[in-house]
Amino acid sequence: MPQNQIQPLLRRPRLVILLPLLLFFLWFWTTSLFSSPPPPMASSSLDSDSNTTPSNSSAMVLPVIPPAKANEELVYESLPCIRIYKSGLVERYFGSEFTPASTDPTTGVTSKDVVIDSRIGVGARLYLPKLSDESKKIPILVYYHGGGFCLGSAYNPTFHNYFNGFVALSNVLVVSVEYRLAPEHPVPAQYEDSWLALDWVVSHADGAGQEPWINKHADFDRLYLGGESAGANIAHHIAMKVGSSGLGKPVKINGLAMIHPYFLGSNKVESDSIDPAASESLASLWKVVNPTTTGIDDPFINPFVAGAPKLDGLASSRVLVCVAGKDTLRDRGKLYYNKLKESGWNGELELREAPGVGHTFHLLFPTSEEAVAQDRAISAFLNY
Repeated sequence: MPQNQIQPLLRRPRLVILLPLLLFFLWFWTTSLFSSPPPPMASSSLDSDSNTTPSNSSAMVLPVIPPAKANEELVYESLPCIRIYKSGLVERYFGSEFTPASTDPTTGVTSKDVVIDSRIGVGARLYLPKLSDESKKIPILVYYHGGGFCLGSAYNPTFHNYFNGFVALSNVLVVSVEYRLAPEHPVPAQYEDSWLALDWVVSHADGAGQEPWINKHADFDRLYLGGESAGANIAHHIAMKVGSSGLGKPVKINGLAMIHPYFLGSNKVESDSIDPAASESLASLWKVVNPTTTGIDDPFINPFVAGAPKLDGLASSRVLVCVAGKDTLRDRGKLYYNKLKESGWNGELELREAPGVGHTFHLLFPTSEEAVAQDRAISAFLNY
């Protein structure tokens, strides 16, 4: 979509949301649907007596939310996550916390931050495992975080802690991309930033890029894309663009890791009934982050709709799709698997379902049995 077609936030009409996005974001970021849909948000922690809650879980601390600004007209509100005002002011209370890059004392994983484009604020956090052989080349994963296109950060402690553990397990070099957020930068800005980040990574393929970690350690015969939820959506579209436009260098995408992908559609799927309210919120969310959208059959959010680019053009030789058994997006992920399988795409395809857990459960409970099993499956995929 050309930039001149992107309308400012203030030009869209006030949205009537069927359910506050509170339920979705708390479900997305800080809870898993281990036994039932999230309770009313008067409670600030998971039920510690539940026999399906991992033993390493801890009480969830909700942010303190100030009153709405009296002199500002409120356009959209979903607490305790975000407020959007008619003036264009956006207040985020959740997901933008910063933790510095470091060397993790437990795993030995070292991280650093890099600037990719200072003009628009695109960057990345790199994670390098502790290597016994400093000359060794290892797989490289370009990763796009989730957050509904409007929350989250590569520098957030949730992702930082997760990658410290995952990189130690998988022994891969991770480039976790920091892209601009909606609604200040509506869709498709996130795809544009993510493409820019991949192009920057690929500029190191000849060993002469600006980042020494990538020059020295990245094995570009094992270049992967991945992400969770909205990040998986982004990873898919980036792989489709590679298929149509190429990378400008003799480099290929070896694999695509799709973790709990965020896709929608007007067609109903069985998992919509897991939490109908959350399904409605997801549809409403899409209209917030992409005010010029045609709706939930927009090819950006429904890549299976008539008129969407054909899936057989996906530029990846292998794809892993991970879904969660109690995720309302579960069957959208399965549909992605099936549609890709039926498309004539010539590659290896794997589907993995984690039973009894919800959307992005691995971020809240990274040491739980199902999270470790999922991480091992992704690690095996990346080290194939």
